[in-house]
Amino acid sequence: MNLHRKGRAALVLALVVVVAMAFRVSWNALRDIAGTIGADDTAATLYPFVVDGLMALALIATLVLAGRDRTFALRVLAAYTVASLVLNYVHGLVPELHGRSVDWGRLADWDPANWALVLLATSLPVGSIYFGSDLVAKVLHHRPAPITAPTANAEESTNTERNRSSSDLVVSTPAPITPNVTALPRAVAVGFLKSTIPAKPMQGIERPTVTPIERRAVAAESSRPRRATGRVPEVARTPRPKRRPDELLDEARKATVDWPDAKLTAEGIRREVRTSPANARALRDTLRAERGLQVA
Repeated sequence: MNLHRKGRAALVLALVVVVAMAFRVSWNALRDIAGTIGADDTAATLYPFVVDGLMALALIATLVLAGRDRTFALRVLAAYTVASLVLNYVHGLVPELHGRSVDWGRLADWDPANWALVLLATSLPVGSIYFGSDLVAKVLHHRPAPITAPTANAEESTNTERNRSSSDLVVSTPAPITPNVTALPRAVAVGFLKSTIPAKPMQGIERPTVTPIERRAVAAESSRPRRATGRVPEVARTPRPKRRPDELLDEARKATVDWPDAKLTAEGIRREVRTSPANARALRDTLRAERGLQVA
């Protein structure tokens, strides 16, 4: 692991050295081009940083970004690489640019080519501001996707699923029977092998689906007697035997024999004998008359 890190560090360091040397080679060409299109000494000195510096920024952005943003960074890198190549090519074709002895704003003898080259050289600083700001914003707002660590039981779960899928097959082929040829005579063994019939696939037996029995809630029986919630219908009532007036009078006499005169009322007789209010009043009057009391 330590050797791997050292190798990566050495590779990055070599890339930095190569880029620095390439930047120094391209320095004179871009500086002379900047002086030809009207830049002063300070601006001409900073001009190579505008072109080649944005190329380095776009290269770093391609290593960080992903998806469409990475494609955009690659396009910016390609565009500025081509622009730097064209300017270096023009610098090599026009020797007068080395000593800055050409006319101001003149990069080619043919006017359309000169206009295109001047437009290219002057638009690169503006493009660096726009594309550089956009790339920096994309890098700052980039959120790398989380890397999920591989589970330790990934291979084991794969084998389990594979075994499970093979055991769930409806049609299963039995293993062929291998006879013990060495234990049999040669003629019998050859005849047995010729008459062996290849096994055919057997259809699996479908298991009947079992419907689960639903459990229903049963109300618990109460030990207390239930009260009547309303009048009992006439059909459910037990008819009482009808008593004659003399029988009612005998029962009333026996029930009220020890009663004082003040307690001898129709309501008390009705409750005791359990008869109708009319019969109770009639029995009261009869008993009061027998006691010599005034009938109410």
